[in-house]
Amino acid sequence: MSANGGTKAILAALGANAGIAVAKFVGFAFTGSSSMLAEAVHSVADTSNQGLLLLGQKTSRRTATKEHPFGFGRDRYFYSFIVALMLFTLGAAFAIYEGVHKVAEPEPLTTPLVAVLILVVAIGLEGFSFYTAIGESRQLKGTSTWWGFVRQSRTPELPVVLLEDAGALLGLVFALIGVGLSVLTGDPVWDGVGTLMIGALLAVIAVILIVEMKSLLIGEGATDAELETIVDELAAGKVERVIHIRTQYLGPDELLVAAKLALAPRLETDQIAKAIDDAEARVRAKVPSVRLMYLEPDLDRGAVNPK
Repeated sequence: MSANGGTKAILAALGANAGIAVAKFVGFAFTGSSSMLAEAVHSVADTSNQGLLLLGQKTSRRTATKEHPFGFGRDRYFYSFIVALMLFTLGAAFAIYEGVHKVAEPEPLTTPLVAVLILVVAIGLEGFSFYTAIGESRQLKGTSTWWGFVRQSRTPELPVVLLEDAGALLGLVFALIGVGLSVLTGDPVWDGVGTLMIGALLAVIAVILIVEMKSLLIGEGATDAELETIVDELAAGKVERVIHIRTQYLGPDELLVAAKLALAPRLETDQIAKAIDDAEARVRAKVPSVRLMYLEPDLDRGAVNPK
Protein backbone atom coordinates (compact mmCIF):
# COMPACT_ATOMS: atom_id res chain seq x y z
CA MET A 1 0.00 0.00 0.00
CA SER A 2 2.64 2.47 1.01
CA ALA A 3 4.93 1.58 -1.83
CA ASN A 4 2.64 3.00 -4.49
CA GLY A 5 1.08 5.65 -2.29
CA GLY A 6 -2.55 4.75 -3.05
CA THR A 7 -2.20 4.86 -6.85
CA LYS A 8 -5.71 3.44 -7.21
CA ALA A 9 -7.12 6.36 -5.23
CA ILE A 10 -5.13 8.87 -7.29
CA LEU A 11 -6.30 7.38 -10.60
CA ALA A 12 -9.91 7.29 -9.39
CA ALA A 13 -9.68 10.97 -8.42
CA LEU A 14 -7.97 11.85 -11.72
CA GLY A 15 -10.69 10.25 -13.82
CA ALA A 16 -13.54 11.67 -11.76
CA ASN A 17 -12.15 15.21 -11.65
CA ALA A 18 -11.37 15.33 -15.39
CA GLY A 19 -14.91 14.31 -16.29
CA ILE A 20 -16.47 16.61 -13.71
CA ALA A 21 -14.39 19.59 -14.87
CA VAL A 22 -15.72 19.26 -18.43
CA ALA A 23 -19.31 18.92 -17.18
CA LYS A 24 -18.98 21.97 -14.91
CA PHE A 25 -17.59 24.18 -17.68
CA VAL A 26 -20.53 23.13 -19.86
CA GLY A 27 -22.85 23.96 -16.98
CA PHE A 28 -21.24 27.38 -16.54
CA ALA A 29 -21.62 28.08 -20.27
CA PHE A 30 -25.36 27.38 -20.02
CA THR A 31 -26.07 29.07 -16.68
CA GLY A 32 -23.44 31.75 -16.06
CA SER A 33 -23.24 30.54 -12.43
CA SER A 34 -20.11 31.75 -10.61
CA SER A 35 -20.42 28.80 -8.22
CA MET A 36 -20.30 26.47 -11.21
CA LEU A 37 -17.27 28.29 -12.64
CA ALA A 38 -15.45 28.17 -9.31
CA GLU A 39 -16.16 24.46 -9.05
CA ALA A 40 -14.99 23.92 -12.64
CA VAL A 41 -11.67 25.63 -11.94
CA HIS A 42 -11.43 23.65 -8.70
CA SER A 43 -11.85 20.41 -10.67
CA VAL A 44 -9.19 21.49 -13.19
CA ALA A 45 -6.83 22.17 -10.28
CA ASP A 46 -7.63 18.79 -8.73
CA THR A 47 -7.05 16.99 -12.05
CA SER A 48 -3.66 18.68 -12.42
CA ASN A 49 -2.87 17.82 -8.83
CA GLN A 50 -3.46 14.11 -9.38
CA GLY A 51 -1.05 14.27 -12.30
CA LEU A 52 1.57 15.90 -10.08
CA LEU A 53 1.14 13.19 -7.43
CA LEU A 54 1.68 10.49 -10.07
CA LEU A 55 4.75 12.37 -11.35
CA GLY A 56 6.14 12.53 -7.82
CA GLN A 57 5.72 8.77 -7.44
CA LYS A 58 7.58 8.18 -10.70
CA THR A 59 10.52 10.52 -10.05
CA SER A 60 10.94 9.27 -6.48
CA ARG A 61 11.89 5.82 -7.82
CA ARG A 62 15.06 7.11 -9.48
CA THR A 63 18.27 5.38 -8.45
CA ALA A 64 20.45 7.19 -5.91
CA THR A 65 23.38 9.13 -7.36
CA LYS A 66 26.65 10.51 -6.04
CA GLU A 67 25.00 13.94 -5.74
CA HIS A 68 21.90 12.46 -4.06
CA PRO A 69 23.25 9.44 -2.15
CA PHE A 70 20.03 8.97 -0.16
CA GLY A 71 17.89 8.79 -3.30
CA PHE A 72 14.89 10.82 -4.41
CA GLY A 73 12.15 9.61 -2.06
CA ARG A 74 11.33 13.17 -0.98
CA ASP A 75 10.16 14.00 -4.49
CA ARG A 76 6.79 12.69 -3.33
CA TYR A 77 6.77 15.27 -0.53
CA PHE A 78 7.86 18.04 -2.90
CA TYR A 79 5.11 17.42 -5.45
CA SER A 80 2.51 17.07 -2.68
CA PHE A 81 3.62 20.48 -1.40
CA ILE A 82 3.19 21.91 -4.92
CA VAL A 83 -0.31 20.39 -4.99
CA ALA A 84 -1.19 22.23 -1.78
CA LEU A 85 0.07 25.51 -3.24
CA MET A 86 -1.94 25.00 -6.43
CA LEU A 87 -5.06 24.24 -4.43
CA PHE A 88 -4.62 27.56 -2.62
CA THR A 89 -3.76 29.72 -5.64
CA LEU A 90 -5.71 28.15 -8.49
CA GLY A 91 -8.63 26.95 -6.39
CA ALA A 92 -9.18 29.12 -3.32
CA ALA A 93 -7.90 32.47 -4.62
CA PHE A 94 -9.87 32.23 -7.87
CA ALA A 95 -13.09 31.22 -6.09
CA ILE A 96 -12.81 34.07 -3.59
CA TYR A 97 -12.09 36.57 -6.36
CA GLU A 98 -15.05 35.33 -8.42
CA GLY A 99 -17.32 35.28 -5.35
CA VAL A 100 -16.50 38.86 -4.40
CA HIS A 101 -17.17 39.96 -7.98
CA LYS A 102 -20.55 38.19 -8.15
CA VAL A 103 -21.66 39.46 -4.75
CA ALA A 104 -20.77 43.02 -5.74
CA GLU A 105 -22.33 42.70 -9.20
CA PRO A 106 -24.82 39.80 -9.14
CA GLU A 107 -26.01 38.45 -12.47
CA PRO A 108 -29.18 36.35 -12.96
CA LEU A 109 -28.72 32.65 -13.75
CA THR A 110 -29.95 31.13 -16.99
CA THR A 111 -31.27 27.52 -17.12
CA PRO A 112 -30.28 26.81 -13.50
CA LEU A 113 -31.76 23.29 -13.76
CA VAL A 114 -28.76 22.33 -15.91
CA ALA A 115 -26.42 23.44 -13.10
CA VAL A 116 -28.39 21.46 -10.51
CA LEU A 117 -28.32 18.28 -12.62
CA ILE A 118 -24.57 18.58 -13.25
CA LEU A 119 -23.84 19.23 -9.58
CA VAL A 120 -25.88 16.19 -8.52
CA VAL A 121 -24.01 13.95 -10.98
CA ALA A 122 -20.70 15.46 -9.86
CA ILE A 123 -21.52 14.69 -6.23
CA GLY A 124 -22.01 11.04 -7.20
CA LEU A 125 -18.67 10.87 -9.05
CA GLU A 126 -16.79 12.67 -6.28
CA GLY A 127 -18.44 10.35 -3.77
CA PHE A 128 -17.02 7.36 -5.66
CA SER A 129 -13.54 8.93 -5.66
CA PHE A 130 -13.79 9.72 -1.94
CA TYR A 131 -14.97 6.18 -1.15
CA THR A 132 -11.99 4.77 -3.07
CA ALA A 133 -9.56 7.00 -1.17
CA ILE A 134 -11.06 5.92 2.17
CA GLY A 135 -10.72 2.25 1.20
CA GLU A 136 -7.08 2.74 0.20
CA SER A 137 -6.33 4.59 3.44
CA ARG A 138 -7.88 2.22 5.98
CA GLN A 139 -4.89 -0.13 6.17
CA LEU A 140 -2.42 2.71 6.75
CA LYS A 141 -4.79 4.51 9.11
CA GLY A 142 -4.95 1.64 11.61
CA THR A 143 -6.54 2.69 14.88
CA SER A 144 -5.86 6.41 14.38
CA THR A 145 -8.64 8.90 13.79
CA TRP A 146 -8.93 10.30 10.29
CA TRP A 147 -7.54 13.63 11.50
CA GLY A 148 -4.69 11.74 13.17
CA PHE A 149 -4.03 9.90 9.91
CA VAL A 150 -3.76 13.18 7.99
CA ARG A 151 -1.42 14.62 10.63
CA GLN A 152 0.77 11.55 11.19
CA SER A 153 0.93 9.76 7.83
CA ARG A 154 4.37 9.70 6.22
CA THR A 155 2.75 8.76 2.89
CA PRO A 156 1.64 12.11 1.44
CA GLU A 157 -0.61 11.15 -1.46
CA LEU A 158 -3.49 9.58 0.45
CA PRO A 159 -4.02 12.48 2.91
CA VAL A 160 -3.86 14.87 -0.05
CA VAL A 161 -6.47 12.91 -2.04
CA LEU A 162 -8.67 12.46 1.04
CA LEU A 163 -8.74 16.18 1.83
CA GLU A 164 -9.15 17.15 -1.83
CA ASP A 165 -12.10 14.80 -2.27
CA ALA A 166 -13.68 15.90 1.00
CA GLY A 167 -13.28 19.52 -0.07
CA ALA A 168 -14.70 18.76 -3.52
CA LEU A 169 -17.79 17.12 -2.03
CA LEU A 170 -18.42 20.00 0.37
CA GLY A 171 -17.71 22.50 -2.40
CA LEU A 172 -20.32 20.86 -4.60
CA VAL A 173 -22.83 21.07 -1.75
CA PHE A 174 -22.02 24.78 -1.32
CA ALA A 175 -22.45 25.34 -5.05
CA LEU A 176 -25.77 23.49 -4.97
CA ILE A 177 -26.92 25.63 -2.03
CA GLY A 178 -25.85 28.82 -3.80
CA VAL A 179 -27.64 27.94 -7.04
CA GLY A 180 -30.69 26.62 -5.17
CA LEU A 181 -31.11 29.74 -3.05
CA SER A 182 -30.64 31.93 -6.10
CA VAL A 183 -33.53 30.11 -7.80
CA LEU A 184 -35.78 30.00 -4.72
CA THR A 185 -35.30 33.65 -3.72
CA GLY A 186 -34.81 35.12 -7.18
CA ASP A 187 -31.69 36.86 -5.84
CA PRO A 188 -28.49 35.85 -7.73
CA VAL A 189 -26.31 37.19 -4.92
CA TRP A 190 -26.62 33.76 -3.27
CA ASP A 191 -24.65 32.26 -6.14
CA GLY A 192 -21.79 34.60 -5.23
CA VAL A 193 -22.13 33.68 -1.56
CA GLY A 194 -21.85 30.00 -2.47
CA THR A 195 -18.70 30.79 -4.46
CA LEU A 196 -17.17 32.59 -1.45
CA MET A 197 -17.95 29.56 0.74
CA ILE A 198 -16.15 27.32 -1.77
CA GLY A 199 -13.12 29.63 -1.74
CA ALA A 200 -12.96 29.73 2.06
CA LEU A 201 -13.23 25.93 2.24
CA LEU A 202 -10.43 25.42 -0.27
CA ALA A 203 -8.22 27.93 1.53
CA VAL A 204 -8.59 26.06 4.84
CA ILE A 205 -7.81 22.69 3.21
CA ALA A 206 -4.85 24.17 1.31
CA VAL A 207 -3.33 25.67 4.47
CA ILE A 208 -3.65 22.33 6.31
CA LEU A 209 -1.92 20.54 3.45
CA ILE A 210 0.80 23.19 3.14
CA VAL A 211 1.65 22.89 6.84
CA GLU A 212 1.70 19.08 6.76
CA MET A 213 3.65 18.74 3.50
CA LYS A 214 6.19 21.36 4.61
CA SER A 215 6.83 19.32 7.75
CA LEU A 216 7.38 16.15 5.70
CA LEU A 217 9.58 17.98 3.21
CA ILE A 218 11.83 19.34 5.96
CA GLY A 219 12.07 15.87 7.47
CA GLU A 220 10.02 14.00 10.06
CA GLY A 221 11.20 11.20 12.30
CA ALA A 222 9.62 7.85 13.10
CA THR A 223 6.21 7.85 14.72
CA ASP A 224 6.04 7.29 18.49
CA ALA A 225 4.96 3.67 17.97
CA GLU A 226 7.75 3.02 15.46
CA LEU A 227 10.38 4.64 17.67
CA GLU A 228 9.31 2.59 20.66
CA THR A 229 9.52 -0.62 18.62
CA ILE A 230 12.94 0.29 17.23
CA VAL A 231 14.36 1.06 20.68
CA ASP A 232 12.91 -2.16 22.12
CA GLU A 233 14.37 -4.27 19.32
CA LEU A 234 17.78 -2.60 19.54
CA ALA A 235 18.02 -3.10 23.32
CA ALA A 236 18.17 -6.90 23.28
CA GLY A 237 20.79 -9.63 23.12
CA LYS A 238 24.27 -8.21 23.74
CA VAL A 239 22.91 -4.64 23.59
CA GLU A 240 22.27 -3.39 27.11
CA ARG A 241 20.48 -0.21 26.11
CA VAL A 242 20.15 2.55 23.53
CA ILE A 243 22.25 5.55 24.53
CA HIS A 244 21.18 7.89 21.75
CA ILE A 245 18.99 7.58 18.65
CA ARG A 246 17.85 9.79 15.76
CA THR A 247 15.46 8.87 12.94
CA GLN A 248 14.27 10.58 9.78
CA TYR A 249 12.08 9.64 6.84
CA LEU A 250 14.01 10.07 3.58
CA GLY A 251 10.81 9.19 1.73
CA PRO A 252 7.47 7.59 2.59
CA ASP A 253 8.98 4.09 2.51
CA GLU A 254 12.54 4.77 3.63
CA LEU A 255 13.41 5.46 7.26
CA LEU A 256 16.95 6.32 8.36
CA VAL A 257 18.03 5.21 11.85
CA ALA A 258 21.25 6.32 13.57
CA ALA A 259 21.92 5.13 17.11
CA LYS A 260 24.66 4.72 19.71
CA LEU A 261 24.33 1.44 21.61
CA ALA A 262 25.70 0.42 24.99
CA LEU A 263 27.05 -3.13 24.60
CA ALA A 264 27.91 -5.65 27.24
CA PRO A 265 31.50 -5.13 28.50
CA ARG A 266 34.56 -7.15 27.41
CA LEU A 267 33.16 -8.35 24.08
CA GLU A 268 35.51 -9.50 21.35
CA THR A 269 35.52 -7.72 17.99
CA ASP A 270 33.59 -10.50 16.27
CA GLN A 271 31.05 -10.50 19.09
CA ILE A 272 30.55 -6.74 18.73
CA ALA A 273 30.01 -7.11 14.98
CA LYS A 274 27.49 -9.92 15.53
CA ALA A 275 25.64 -7.91 18.18
CA ILE A 276 25.28 -5.00 15.74
CA ASP A 277 24.18 -7.30 12.90
CA ASP A 278 21.62 -8.98 15.13
CA ALA A 279 20.25 -5.62 16.27
CA GLU A 280 19.83 -4.49 12.67
CA ALA A 281 18.04 -7.72 11.75
CA ARG A 282 15.62 -7.42 14.69
CA VAL A 283 14.69 -3.85 13.80
CA ARG A 284 14.20 -4.54 10.09
CA ALA A 285 12.02 -7.55 10.87
CA LYS A 286 9.64 -5.40 12.94
CA VAL A 287 9.85 -2.09 11.04
CA PRO A 288 10.36 -2.85 7.31
CA SER A 289 10.52 0.85 6.39
CA VAL A 290 13.95 1.04 8.08
CA ARG A 291 16.21 0.89 5.02
CA LEU A 292 19.32 2.69 6.26
CA MET A 293 20.76 2.04 9.70
CA TYR A 294 23.98 3.28 11.25
CA LEU A 295 24.75 1.80 14.68
CA GLU A 296 27.73 2.79 16.83
CA PRO A 297 28.77 0.50 19.68
CA ASP A 298 29.87 2.10 22.94
CA LEU A 299 30.21 1.42 26.64
CA ASP A 300 27.49 2.44 29.08
CA ARG A 301 28.82 5.57 30.79
CA GLY A 302 25.63 6.73 32.46
CA ALA A 303 22.02 7.64 31.78
CA VAL A 304 21.39 9.43 28.51
CA ASN A 305 17.96 9.96 27.00
CA PRO A 306 17.88 7.74 23.88
CA LYS A 307 15.42 10.08 22.22
